[in-house]
Amino acid sequence: MSLALLLLVAFLMAPLAISIATHTPAAVPWYQASLESSGLAPDPAKVHEPVVQVYAARAYGWRGAIAVHTWIIVKRAGAPAFTRYDVVGWGGAPVVRENYAGVDALWYGGRPELLLERRGEEVEALIDDIESAVVSYPFVQSYRSWPGPNSNTFLAHIGRSVPALRLDLPANAIGKDYLPLTAPLARAPSGTGLQVSLLGILGVLIGTEEGVEIDMLGLSFGIDFARPALRLPGLGRVGLGKAH
Repeated sequence: MSLALLLLVAFLMAPLAISIATHTPAAVPWYQASLESSGLAPDPAKVHEPVVQVYAARAYGWRGAIAVHTWIIVKRAGAPAFTRYDVVGWGGAPVVRENYAGVDALWYGGRPELLLERRGEEVEALIDDIESAVVSYPFVQSYRSWPGPNSNTFLAHIGRSVPALRLDLPANAIGKDYLPLTAPLARAPSGTGLQVSLLGILGVLIGTEEGVEIDMLGLSFGIDFARPALRLPGLGRVGLGKAH
């Protein structure tokens, strides 16, 4: 029992320690940090089909050592521009923001990673469902970096509400597992499984997209069996990359 507990603690803390040790915080204050375009989003003037993309970037400052900030962008067929949705805590409620920054902008100096992309005629219906999920987000008046609700709770809510997205949020998206005490059982954010969570502090998740994850104190760790990889706190995904 003692050995198993030690192994569990090591599996949880070792990747977190590596992430903290290798993290380089921004060299400038937040108001000087870059929000310039990363160039990852397609040019809406050249892409006429509907598009959905989800991004993750390291949080600003020391939080970036352990967590990412996520957001979603959508463009309907023939639309001249994308619309960006994310949750931002500073500035007060309501915390859901539309076009807070450029659709593929650096997050206060942190370069985003494309987590998901959907294109094609069928995406138009997905956008309808996504926009309904944005409106139905239940924590629009509250924000907590840990254990949630935060920006990753918002994206997890969209994923659960629109299972056709098959949105797999990384293990270092702290807050994705936040569920209220009144509803501790829910779909996995990918819509391909189930999870039980007590306020994002203690829980377990099993899904086709995510694999198996255990959540302790807001830190998630587990194994993706479908496309072999470890899901580690701080580091996120270590192993084979996922198709967008």
